[in-house]
Amino acid sequence: MGICCAKPHDRKKVVSRTTTPPVKTAENGVRTVVSSEEPSNRKLIKYTLDELKSATRNFRPDTVLGEGGFGRVFKGWIDENTFKPSRVGVGIPVAVKKSYPDSLQGLEEWQSEVQFLGKFSHPNLVKLIGYCWEENQFLLVYEYMQKGSLESHLFRKGAEALSWDTRIKIAIGAAKGLAFLHTSEKSVIYRDFKSSNILLDGDFNARLSDFGLAKFGPVNGRSHVTTRVMGTYGYAAPEYVATGHLYVKSDVYGFGVVLLEMLTGLAAMDTKRPTGLHYLVEYAMPSLRDKKKLKAIMDTKIDEQYYLRAASHVAQLILKCLESDPKKRPSMEEVLETLEKAQTIKYKPKGKKKKGNAVDNNTRRSPNISQTHSPTRH
Repeated sequence: MGICCAKPHDRKKVVSRTTTPPVKTAENGVRTVVSSEEPSNRKLIKYTLDELKSATRNFRPDTVLGEGGFGRVFKGWIDENTFKPSRVGVGIPVAVKKSYPDSLQGLEEWQSEVQFLGKFSHPNLVKLIGYCWEENQFLLVYEYMQKGSLESHLFRKGAEALSWDTRIKIAIGAAKGLAFLHTSEKSVIYRDFKSSNILLDGDFNARLSDFGLAKFGPVNGRSHVTTRVMGTYGYAAPEYVATGHLYVKSDVYGFGVVLLEMLTGLAAMDTKRPTGLHYLVEYAMPSLRDKKKLKAIMDTKIDEQYYLRAASHVAQLILKCLESDPKKRPSMEEVLETLEKAQTIKYKPKGKKKKGNAVDNNTRRSPNISQTHSPTRH
């Protein structure tokens, strides 16, 4: 589930309000984490439920930013110095994710978010400010991202159109975030890379959000980890869907799908497309190798702000990311290098405007794999 979130100010002075979050035990109880699991890079603020009620005006419906399997996300306000609740419009805005009461999925995703976002800090990862567990409810407090999700800009009717340069900027930011996770001391597999999980600040800088499905990568020389299949149809790598084998480069496949969405303005999965072409990869792949066909599937909202050579450069990268064999896919560092080269290719106007693809851009979001197969997460 995407969240809308804004950059908080320095939080170093609020150490007195920090504490150690709980984790789920095998008996489905809750205990305090041991020191080795405690967030290592920065302290998180522990809020009370009453404080977060105050910050969101008692979770009023008109403060809802979004909703997903975990629960709802509300907009709230906190003081920029004390980080305590403040009046609407005073201080800094935050996004408060609130789980459904007694939700096992909410607890598991809450725990995963605290584990990863409490441990890692990077300009292209959304910042987790604090958390709350009280009365069988689990809440998370994030920075607020003014421009919402990439998904909303690509597919929501009436949304602000993204220029070619802005799309490349967003792709580079997301690639930096994913590359950081993959190359950390203990690599992290994001597992649910999709356009709704890429949030944008006021300057369209990208940050990855929603670490509810993230997992630590393979160790001891292993190539993959084995886990129940979770994620979103249309984005999940084929080897993961077929076998449950999760590779670091399974994320690269998802990145390629998102790049394809940005190139075409079409959703990863859309049942309105002809039978056999519901998946964007199946629908668009044949056109990526030919410049004439490529121009025909380009997002019409980009108009002629793009330079076809740059688009062709990105199309070739997408093909590499979508290789069926994960070993043949590039690393995210290689993806980032290619995107930065594409960014240097500037637009040169040529002739009259030509129409792009005629497929309706107002498409439905891809359904979660877990919603169809209902597997459990390990």
